[in-house]
Amino acid sequence: MRAVTRCELVPWGRMLRLVRRLALQIRAAGFQPDLIVAIARGGYVPARVLADYLGVMDVTSFRIEHYLRGARQQPAARVRHPLARKVDRLRVLVVDDVGDTGDTFVAAMRHLRTRGKPAAIRTAVLHYKAGCRYRPDFCAREVQTWHWITYPWAVIEDVTGFIERMKQRPATVRGIRARLARDFGMRVPASTVADALRFMSPVATSRTRRQRRAR
Repeated sequence: MRAVTRCELVPWGRMLRLVRRLALQIRAAGFQPDLIVAIARGGYVPARVLADYLGVMDVTSFRIEHYLRGARQQPAARVRHPLARKVDRLRVLVVDDVGDTGDTFVAAMRHLRTRGKPAAIRTAVLHYKAGCRYRPDFCAREVQTWHWITYPWAVIEDVTGFIERMKQRPATVRGIRARLARDFGMRVPASTVADALRFMSPVATSRTRRQRRAR
């Protein structure tokens, strides 16, 4: 797993602009999907917004698990919840948030071939990272220097994951914010750190309390 030294936070407004850019690319290419398939979970929101722009009523998903929270990477991407419907003779648009290693899309294409013979398949991402072994048909932005990207629907999840990775984590929100910035290049408001702590699992929270008492 790559060491996370820089984290880019994507706010809602920027995310919507990126999806609009994707929609314009897809329209300019003359591709009108019959079905939009979101790769869960990162593809849920961009897929739904793309469906709005492109006038697609049929949206579904399947889940591929590769990264866990806090940028922890599993050895291989694997399908956790398969696609429930067939895709025979359909023009399919597969959507995810980011093309990172490319393993997710390789697994997705392999899985889709088990669900029928579509008329066409196209793939789209908000961000495509240089070095990704799968090149999507559409991407809103290319990223040349690898860094972790946190989308607005996963801020608490990522902050929580990074907090859980800290050794001897600070006892205060201010201290945790400083460590997030220093260790992971993640700069978030104090309220976000407070919410992450509030909604952390009981196990993680009790571990934090034990660390505080041990000091």
